[in-house]
Amino acid sequence: MNFPRDFLWGAATAAFQIEGANTEDGRGESIWDRFCRTEGNIADGSDGSQACDHYHRWPDDLDLAKWLNLNAWRFSVAWPRIQPTADGKINQKGLDFYSRLVDGMLERGLAPYMTLYHWDLPQYLQDKGGWESRETVDRFVEYATIVGRALGDRVASIATFNEPFVTAYLGHWMGVHAPGIQNPATSVQVTHHQLLSHGRAVQALRQEGVKAPLGIVLNLAPVHPASDRSQDIRASDRHDVAQNRLYLDGLFLGKYPERCTELLGVEPKITEGDMEVISTPIDFLGVNYYRRAIGSADGVPSPHFLRKENREDLAQRQAPQSSSTNGAAQDKEFKRTVELPPGAQITAMGWEVYHEGLRECLEDIKRRYANAPPIYITESGAAFDDEMVDGRVDDPRRTAYLQGQIAALGRAMSNGVDVRGYFVWSLLDNFEWALGYSKRFGITHIDYATQQRTPKESALWYRHFVGTQR
Repeated sequence: MNFPRDFLWGAATAAFQIEGANTEDGRGESIWDRFCRTEGNIADGSDGSQACDHYHRWPDDLDLAKWLNLNAWRFSVAWPRIQPTADGKINQKGLDFYSRLVDGMLERGLAPYMTLYHWDLPQYLQDKGGWESRETVDRFVEYATIVGRALGDRVASIATFNEPFVTAYLGHWMGVHAPGIQNPATSVQVTHHQLLSHGRAVQALRQEGVKAPLGIVLNLAPVHPASDRSQDIRASDRHDVAQNRLYLDGLFLGKYPERCTELLGVEPKITEGDMEVISTPIDFLGVNYYRRAIGSADGVPSPHFLRKENREDLAQRQAPQSSSTNGAAQDKEFKRTVELPPGAQITAMGWEVYHEGLRECLEDIKRRYANAPPIYITESGAAFDDEMVDGRVDDPRRTAYLQGQIAALGRAMSNGVDVRGYFVWSLLDNFEWALGYSKRFGITHIDYATQQRTPKESALWYRHFVGTQR
């Protein structure tokens, strides 16, 4: 289809994954800095200390985005650059960096789409309980207000959080992301505090007079049972609640799913008035889509999401048991499965290529939540085993992936879903969290030894396609 002429075409990035310079200009320690220093946490033993050196090379990266015909850039602010110490004092050099970055985008005709939190919590807050502590909610609102005052008059939008499910589940249930906690009760409380932080930050930014549209970014997935067995249907329901419904129902219905406690075995501590705050109206919803989920009671966790010492004995893996006092049972069903349909295409992450899942997610939002705002596809991409040959990277599978995603998006829009923009993940190969530099999602190849940027063939296709939409 031909998309509207004012449709946004962009690329997405995240601070810890590309910036590097983790000890420069007053930046403080994040939970990911600490997590990377623990042996076995990162698949290739790497860290984000240099990454793509975007902190020094940002003008070239913005020039690249402009050359690709993009008109939007999604980025995140590193909280430890803004408030590097426990006293909360503002680091002006950190704010100045993002101010230069935003101005650089505007000079090149790139609309700045800013995310306040993309997983890099200051370590001093984790030392006091992190997202399990209600105090972190207060500190996030303070941080959001600081950034909103400095940049809110120039950015095109502000997203409070990126993928709070990943922070809660991979970081606090499975423990394979920072801060490495394995506790289902903590995970659910972290979910509640992130959503509460979101709602309070939206209210605070509006009180400050920030005019930029405000929203949140969720990673959503349609969940299909592996069979019609009751055990698989229950596993599917649990995953749907944990990844999708907790967040969407909280934001748009002002309550958590009725079966939340039954399915997850735990419930958050909620203070009176919290749900009203969480459901504060927002101006947009960001949707990140990568794959569908298959609910299977017999599944085992993907090896990519296990600690190094557990990767050899997947069949013996048991999900963590809650150490809370609320009686949560050991989790034997809520597992990421590696079961895939016969003949399924998979990415280098072991993820199934399932384009219709994007359409299903978008149409499900439209059907369930009448008060949902306009949507942006804030991440969409795939990792493949790219190779540089004679100075070029031919990645036809990624090109086909992008074509399939954009076609599915077009079908959802034809069916009445209000989508305003699409951001490919990612502009650059980068630090892929617990997998280090072993997986490449970028449409631009990075030689990490030389920091040479080389647009892949998928980038050239994307450049041409976007050019036809203007």
